[in-house]
Amino acid sequence: MRATLALAAALGLAVPAAGEEGGICERELVVLGAGQDAGAPQIGNADDAGERLLPSSLALIDRGSNKRYLFDASPAITEQLAELDRIEPPVEGLGLDGIFLTHAHIGHYLGLAWLGREAAGAKGMPVYALPRMAQFLRANGPWSQLVELGNIEVRLLANGGITPLDLGRLRVLPYAVPHRDEYSETAGFMVFAGKTAFHYVPDIDSWEQFTRGDRSALFELVETGRYVFIDATFWDDNELPGRDMSEIPHPRVRATMDMLQHLPADQRAKVRFIHYNHTNPIRDPASAEAREVEARGFGIARHGDRFCLD
Repeated sequence: MRATLALAAALGLAVPAAGEEGGICERELVVLGAGQDAGAPQIGNADDAGERLLPSSLALIDRGSNKRYLFDASPAITEQLAELDRIEPPVEGLGLDGIFLTHAHIGHYLGLAWLGREAAGAKGMPVYALPRMAQFLRANGPWSQLVELGNIEVRLLANGGITPLDLGRLRVLPYAVPHRDEYSETAGFMVFAGKTAFHYVPDIDSWEQFTRGDRSALFELVETGRYVFIDATFWDDNELPGRDMSEIPHPRVRATMDMLQHLPADQRAKVRFIHYNHTNPIRDPASAEAREVEARGFGIARHGDRFCLD
């Protein structure tokens, strides 16, 4: 992460201007899911009558070169790709030119299983991952079978190194973030599209542990991104009665807003809270908590949101 600001400045991305949302544009970002890994209704909660949630996943469409990319392959990948197809039909087959994985927790990579011979039977799907994540896929079934059969091609990312896509039209910079790393490290992504950039950090333990110099690197994300999708798993520490919330160390939405509240309105407006648990009240757009987020100048990512990156 220490190199991110320097790279952004070199690419003319120090302070991107806010842009318009939606519409047909050359490069478009689509929110295919905004929920925590298990979505909602969650297993064991079939009577949940709240807003349905699909696990967090973003799609990046580059119409200029007919390319489509996924950030995280969730267990709802079938439904999510069908939605992407309705927005921008594939040129052929699955129409995916790469999948970028943040880490090895269920909502972020289980969708790869649907690329195997029991389902899509994909051929050489590029899957981008940091070293531990890449090794986990190669060494553990059923993911190793995907590699052996050529359904996926694991491509190694370097922490803090830029990966160019489509002759440099798009560039992806992964950076390690602190999280529960039982099977893999955890990546956040900064994606450059022309002179625009967005960040995607759906899972992190603490903004205080994610530092640059003497301050949280969260401020760097906001400074360098046009859209900043960040962890919103829980609203506060009172969300799961009977559970020790200290054992689930995600930044709380209210605390994250408190950290950023002093920023100018145009900077706060870049933030889109994503990856919220089924218990998080911001799941309901009409809740007092969701209205508080909006009143304080921040945004909440919703399934189906579309952002023009031109």
